[in-house]
Amino acid sequence: MTLRDVDLSSELEFALSLADLADATTLQPFHDRGFTVDWKANRTEVTELDRRTEEVLADAIAHFRPDDAVFGEEFGERGAVGGSRWTWVLDPIDGTSNYARGVPVWATLIALLDPTDVPVLGVVSAPAIDARWHGAIGEGAYNRRGPLRVSTVARLDEAQISTTPNAGWEAVGGYQCVVDLGRRAYRARGFGDFWQHMLVAEGAIDAAVDAIGLEPYDTAALWPIVAEAGGRITDRLGGNSFRNGSAVSTNGLLHDTVLGAIAV
Repeated sequence: MTLRDVDLSSELEFALSLADLADATTLQPFHDRGFTVDWKANRTEVTELDRRTEEVLADAIAHFRPDDAVFGEEFGERGAVGGSRWTWVLDPIDGTSNYARGVPVWATLIALLDPTDVPVLGVVSAPAIDARWHGAIGEGAYNRRGPLRVSTVARLDEAQISTTPNAGWEAVGGYQCVVDLGRRAYRARGFGDFWQHMLVAEGAIDAAVDAIGLEPYDTAALWPIVAEAGGRITDRLGGNSFRNGSAVSTNGLLHDTVLGAIAV
């Protein structure tokens, strides 16, 4: 099956219905604080809601899209991922640490990959802040207020940016580069996770430099949204793949400047 064989508007409608399911599963327990928190081997939090939400979404995909594969954070692959298959990529709660601590900035991330491993649509749903973003190739990008468009800021010293200089940056010798990038910008903040990239897509900030050490489910949904909003998203070296463990999004005008500043 090729992109021409698929009605992306229909697939996007289905993805949005999955986001509704996720919101219905995650939001009330977040407010009630009615869940348990465990720790993964990599010392990151996981809640029973992470697992439950992925199960709910995977079951819906199995029922309504039985020919499609699923790749999720909590349970890995279901079906033969790759080859001629279309694949749904799920991050049931991006920002689990926030979810566990009562910080309302977390989201369910849903992406659809075509058989060439390209994310053709993405949905990011953050019900605790009453926000949702979505985009699909050729269909535009939107939040609940309407179409998204990145900013037109072209100078770093006029730009508002978000950076995440984590241990992964330190391991490659780039921690100080990311810190210095923030100093050169007009204003730097650390919005983190999905939110910084959605703020780029909205034009609220101009660039976002994510952590190193990301997994595919952390970013697949972000790529079509940023691109359809007129921005640019790559890995930290400028590579055009969501599988390379890092993500940098900008309004496009600043992209080469930002990549140059953090190059190591």
